[in-house]
Amino acid sequence: MTERSAIETAAAIARGESSARAEVEAAIARIEARDGAINAVVVRDFDRARAAADQADAAFAGGERRPLLGVPMTVKEAFDVAGLPTTWGFEAHRDFIARQDAVAVRRLKAAGAIILGKTNVPVGLADHQSANPVYGRTVHPLDPGRSPGGSSGGGAAAVASGMVPLELGSDIGGSIRVPAAFNGIWGHKPTYGALPTDGHDFPASDGHAPPMGVIGPLARDPDDLVLALDLLADVPLPRAAPREPGQWRLLLLARHPFAATASPVVEAVERVGAAFERAGATVDRESELLPDLSAQFGHYMPLLMTALSRGAPAADREPPTLARWFELLDEQARATRAWRRLFTRYDAVIAPTIGITAFPHDDTPVEQRRIVVEGKETRYGLQMAFAALAAFPGLPATTWPVGADADGMPIGAQAIAAHWQDHQAIAIARAAHALLQR
Repeated sequence: MTERSAIETAAAIARGESSARAEVEAAIARIEARDGAINAVVVRDFDRARAAADQADAAFAGGERRPLLGVPMTVKEAFDVAGLPTTWGFEAHRDFIARQDAVAVRRLKAAGAIILGKTNVPVGLADHQSANPVYGRTVHPLDPGRSPGGSSGGGAAAVASGMVPLELGSDIGGSIRVPAAFNGIWGHKPTYGALPTDGHDFPASDGHAPPMGVIGPLARDPDDLVLALDLLADVPLPRAAPREPGQWRLLLLARHPFAATASPVVEAVERVGAAFERAGATVDRESELLPDLSAQFGHYMPLLMTALSRGAPAADREPPTLARWFELLDEQARATRAWRRLFTRYDAVIAPTIGITAFPHDDTPVEQRRIVVEGKETRYGLQMAFAALAAFPGLPATTWPVGADADGMPIGAQAIAAHWQDHQAIAIARAAHALLQR
């Protein structure tokens, strides 16, 4: 894509080479030209965006300088934006209109960002697709027969197709990372609790945040991830110490013991490890410090499904008892401690973001959905094991593009770092990306 990044857009405005109104008009034109076939930006707020752009230009003329002054962007439909609907894809909440902005939206606006609208999601944010009865289906920009991912799928499609440079998403089951991987862009799942989730609430609720749920940015450029992360964080996150590629200590997990992994994905992740090895980095492929990933996945899924059950039809399975709920939280605490020990030896774990590339649209319920990986049929839900690596212990993870399969569909890897080392995760992903470009 030739469109500017968020930082480049802000810099062009600051140099007087462009204006907020010009950038907003250009982004609106891109959406109107490209989104008809994709259906990513499903709530459009163009009139207010134009007015905000004029205000930004007046502020600039008056001497104001802000990091995202005049930069157009979108946010996931699940975030409250005053005066716009927040449905989470539920037909029952089609008419719910938010009265105030989410905290993260307020922070982005305070930094000068201009919100053009909201992007599509699956019902209840509970799928790696983005289709619902309120807004319809979002399709992959490269192949309309495939999913762009979910639940931040509309946002990833909008960024990947060049409509906007920056998107605000959320992640509890890979909902930032999987769309980023499917679309060949960058996404960051922050440390649990690092960014405010207020206003990313089930429609018309009081907004109690679920365990493991986080919000975070998607972009085409890692510098935009860094800036957005800093603007959104509740407290400053530690910067990554400068290092040469050969100075990193990495644990490479090209496969998961519980989930099938397509050979192009394995090969792409192995290429990352080999590139670091050639640079002189320490790259291990096994470690006695690694937690029991199968056990972790077994504890993650009931915690996740309980968190995602709000507003969903009653399932056949019984909800966990209070005693079982506390047992799951105990297991989460044990996993967190185990990962903390692992990161005394390693700077990051590098693994597939998901074991497959973007799959054909499939309206089969997730719990019944089947996929074929390497010629063998398997349950789609097992792919959640890759999301669980960082989500269950609350770790930061950056997804970035590492190649494509034979069909040209992007492959993503994730760099998982220790708690609060969000900038280190981005730095390692950036280093890997640079090595692969050589």
